[in-house]
Amino acid sequence: MHKHIRLHGQTGDQIEYSVMVAGTDPFQRYFFSVAQEGDHLRVFSPGNELLIAPHGVSHQGNGGYFCEYMFGVVQPTSDLTKPEIINRLVMYGVRSDDTTGNISFSDLTTGSETYDNLFFDGNAVCNYFFFVHFPRLPRQLKSQQEELVKRIGKALKRSTSIGDERDDELVAELFPLLQDDTAHLFISKLTNRPHREYRNLFRQLYFRSKKIADPDFNRLVNLAEEYKINQYQQERMRIDVMYRHPDNKRIVDEYRNILLACSAKGEISSLDNARLTRLKTLSVRTKIPGALFQVLDKMLQKEYNLINREETDYLASTRQILEGIFLKEKEIESHIDHEDLSRLIRAKKIAVENRDSSFDQLMLDVSKECDEKIRDGADCSLLKDFSTVVAYLDRFDSVANLISQLAFMENVRIDKELLRDLLEHKAVFDNLQKGCFHELFIKDLFHNIYLGRFGKRKVATLMEGLSGIEARTSTVEELNRKLYDIDQEERASLILIEHVRDRIRNFYSKFNTKADQEALRREVLEELRTKRSILVDNMDQLFNEAIITIKKEAMYLHTLLPTIIAEKNVVLREDFLENSGLDRFYVEELERDYYERNELDLEELYQIRKGLN
Repeated sequence: MHKHIRLHGQTGDQIEYSVMVAGTDPFQRYFFSVAQEGDHLRVFSPGNELLIAPHGVSHQGNGGYFCEYMFGVVQPTSDLTKPEIINRLVMYGVRSDDTTGNISFSDLTTGSETYDNLFFDGNAVCNYFFFVHFPRLPRQLKSQQEELVKRIGKALKRSTSIGDERDDELVAELFPLLQDDTAHLFISKLTNRPHREYRNLFRQLYFRSKKIADPDFNRLVNLAEEYKINQYQQERMRIDVMYRHPDNKRIVDEYRNILLACSAKGEISSLDNARLTRLKTLSVRTKIPGALFQVLDKMLQKEYNLINREETDYLASTRQILEGIFLKEKEIESHIDHEDLSRLIRAKKIAVENRDSSFDQLMLDVSKECDEKIRDGADCSLLKDFSTVVAYLDRFDSVANLISQLAFMENVRIDKELLRDLLEHKAVFDNLQKGCFHELFIKDLFHNIYLGRFGKRKVATLMEGLSGIEARTSTVEELNRKLYDIDQEERASLILIEHVRDRIRNFYSKFNTKADQEALRREVLEELRTKRSILVDNMDQLFNEAIITIKKEAMYLHTLLPTIIAEKNVVLREDFLENSGLDRFYVEELERDYYERNELDLEELYQIRKGLN
């Protein structure tokens, strides 16, 4: 049985180290020395050395370094396409061919790394170095490296102990794989203390409610300023923490897996596109940051070509309009007019719906071209026209995000200032073309199968209120109050359904009789009053609706869903969803849980859902 020794300390102001040596008898050997003046720690064995200094590390011999992949970092395709690979492994002197996937080994393993580079290229918080000593290894370094990859490489790429920093378990996983009682395994963990403090604070604040209040965000800002943590490292730590929230990770992983499957096929089908759209909509509902999907889109969308007949048309139209900006150079009078702006905004809308980054890339290319031409002496009015286009597209993004949150996100509130902004945006878009605002943001929304009853009420109330304000028959304050009342009712309904479900699950196996329901109603409402949870005037009506909802869910789960699965009956499923009035998101989560609990193939579920796409 192996044992291990641990040496813990700090070098410089920010780097903490923990060195572990594992073997059957590690107490009988010297493995480190400390230079007190230089604050250097030297970890060594015959032929191997790791020098931990205040500003970086240097190494020679066998081994390498590893860390957990942070979400969104660039990964080799071979790692990205295998969800089980969660860690980055760099072996000294090893080169990989991204095209073929082949690796080559070398005797040139000596090197060094600054901490800035280490925590930039690797994990922002924690990275590990290792080397191994045992007599049975070949004499040539490249042969040693190849042997180590064979023995422990797979485990290092897949171990969850690395990201969780369970060092004892990591040693217990790796040492037996060496298959040599005379071996000694040396692992050195390096931790960036300021980054760890920032990451932990953000995780504590974000996991509390999936949002960061202004006072808490100021704490993060102050901490970053105190430790001089740059913006890039702050952002990658925040994105990584948000991804690892359990509610986010499952949805984001599914989105990634669909994109990976598209990459393997070299195209995206209408079914894939519908599944991606559904996940994007669900992400708004569950307050998942859009940045998590944007990272995946940038990493993976370039790997496949969208099969869409409209793509060529709208991009060609966009190029035609943007090229008009440059006709002035040829003394041709050309300006971006309202019709051009309308066409560009509609092209942007199609691009967003298709997750097509080509539109944004085209805008970026034109921006660079404008800068270059002005630098070379072209008329500065080029920039004015292009800035007008950018301003309208920014308006589109702002309004689309706000309307989407109002429609699909639970418990979202829009204050009076945002309503005034929306009123201004509506006037600007309607000035381009009558009814433009409704066509861009509302028309298709009411055909979205995932729009729930509260979402419909909020959007309808918003549009009615904005029209009333324009006609001077209503006010911003009145509209804000109406939206607030709907928000309160939605919150009360959600809390009530949750409590009723919990009571039925734990105390009321049967609740069909009026007596049972009345007892249940009294207990639930009394509990909500005791906890000072939200209560509104129509709680009795909401309670009755909650009972009906739970009965419908039970009927679907225990009666209809088994029949739908057995018969692959898309019509029966869609008929129930359309006429039951149940929240489609929640029903789909019930379906997923049913499939996972009964170990059924989820791909079959996607094929059943295909009937409505």
